[in-house]
Amino acid sequence: MLLARPNGGQGKRFGITVTKRIGNAVVRNRMKRRFRELLRAALPREGLADHDHVLIGREGGVERDFGKLREELSLALARAAEGKGDPPRKPRGPRK
Repeated sequence: MLLARPNGGQGKRFGITVTKRIGNAVVRNRMKRRFRELLRAALPREGLADHDHVLIGREGGVERDFGKLREELSLALARAAEGKGDPPRKPRGPRK
């Protein structure tokens, strides 16, 4: 999952988050390394100018083919550039 948000002229930046539900530390770190490599290659040419890009790791991301992940990231960045992203979610209520 890709999130993009304007950052007020700070340039192209990225962040990665992978929850503990994905697996142990070894699995999570491997997923983050793969995401980092994808973003470093794609953001300079496909990223949105002056936006923060956040990739959120989901189930099956570690086993997924690297080429397939690259294609999906390119499609997600293209959709974001065209303004075809999903509408913002409604804020959740306070946590209990």
